[in-house]
Amino acid sequence: MRVRTFALAIGFLVASTPALSSQMIKWSQAGEVRQMLGSTEMEIRYNRPVARGRELFGGIVKYGVVWTPGADSATTISFSTDVTLNGEKLDAGKYSIWMIPDPNEWTVILSSATDVFHQPYPEGHDVRRFAVSPKRGMHMETLAFYFPVVDGPRAVLAFHWGTTVLEMPIEIEVDETGF
Repeated sequence: MRVRTFALAIGFLVASTPALSSQMIKWSQAGEVRQMLGSTEMEIRYNRPVARGRELFGGIVKYGVVWTPGADSATTISFSTDVTLNGEKLDAGKYSIWMIPDPNEWTVILSSATDVFHQPYPEGHDVRRFAVSPKRGMHMETLAFYFPVVDGPRAVLAFHWGTTVLEMPIEIEVDETGF
């Protein structure tokens, strides 16, 4: 009887505490990365899935199948000015990011379909497609985008999950004044 009373008291306490009862925990937390490159603002918004011991590429993310790198909503990237991403000219704007994983060479797709769910892939809206060779890195438990290099008019955008790393160079145009 004493244990039941204690359990009911704890249940009442938890239910009546707004901070505990109203907060829902999502498994894939929202993430955002912003970086200035000269006067260009770059922003990536995504939900960050966690590996949790699962086989990632070739496992839960199938090889040869289009996938958005994230969870829930499609991952987006935006640029405030025109840039060159992985050697491809890209107009200022917002794009969703999609990828086709492969053990040797990934296809990265930028789509004009933004603010969409992570599936199905929005066919017919591709803006650019380019190939990136994956590298092996230290284990990253939670999917991440980051800029390991930012130097003058150049930067590197990295995608990293598990031991898979994709690096994509970004460049901006520099006028005569150097900016």
